[in-house]
Amino acid sequence: MLPTKSFEVARGATRLVGERWGEGEPCVVLLHAGVADRRSWREVAAHLAARAQVIAYDLRGFGESELGGDHFTHMEDLAAVIDHVHPAPTWLVGSSLGGGVALDMALRSPERVAGLVLLAPAISGAPEPGLDPATRLFGDLLDEASTSGDVVEVVRLSLWLWLDGPGEPEGRVFGQTRQLARDMIGNIERRGLVERRGASGLNTWSRVEEIRVPALVACGDRDAPFLITRSLELASRLPHGRHRVLPGAAHLPYLEQPANVAEVIAEVVGLRGVQPEPDEDGHPARHQ
Repeated sequence: MLPTKSFEVARGATRLVGERWGEGEPCVVLLHAGVADRRSWREVAAHLAARAQVIAYDLRGFGESELGGDHFTHMEDLAAVIDHVHPAPTWLVGSSLGGGVALDMALRSPERVAGLVLLAPAISGAPEPGLDPATRLFGDLLDEASTSGDVVEVVRLSLWLWLDGPGEPEGRVFGQTRQLARDMIGNIERRGLVERRGASGLNTWSRVEEIRVPALVACGDRDAPFLITRSLELASRLPHGRHRVLPGAAHLPYLEQPANVAEVIAEVVGLRGVQPEPDEDGHPARHQ
């Protein structure tokens, strides 16, 4: 794995903390989900770094990036990071919350964006979804645990919902991957982050057809059903959108299958020679 270089970007009274692998063109910025931080991307970055400059940073309030007390949007923070590390059109790879930030940037500042890879993205202005019974039950249980202040239970349920998948057995994904996810979610819950803080205020949902950069929308087939459906709809509405199913993965496929997700990104960005590292049996690696 290529060595990383850490960086900080000052934003008012706070700072955004990130790391960089490789140099030059193309540049790929990895934007994490709202239940993660930049560490979730490290294995993917390791697979891509030999062929691209790869950037991952903690969104404000996550990981090592301070929240601060001033008004902000994640989209404006992303613009500052791009200006700092690579002031040229950049590929944005966003998961969930990070996907929503990438879409907002492509709508507001398309000149900054070379293309998009979106993993079950959030979408600013999207209507409240209809939930299947399993996902609705998780929502009710999470609300109850959060109201009672039971952080341990919130983390347990969040791991089950987002890492395993709402229709899957608890503990489907295990080992170091689960330990990392538990640590990231636990840190977020202990901070008590407000979910919608940093929202762009854009109604990107109603303006998706204006986003004309190349875009791949992917979703794991074990993710929440409403996200599977919404990802397919988003891909169909984007003028240059494509859709990809990620078999065997839930909401955080880059934790479960980092080599395979890196291969998808490499294909879309146009990188050559980036292949998943084989496991002991010679098959593409699938990390648990």
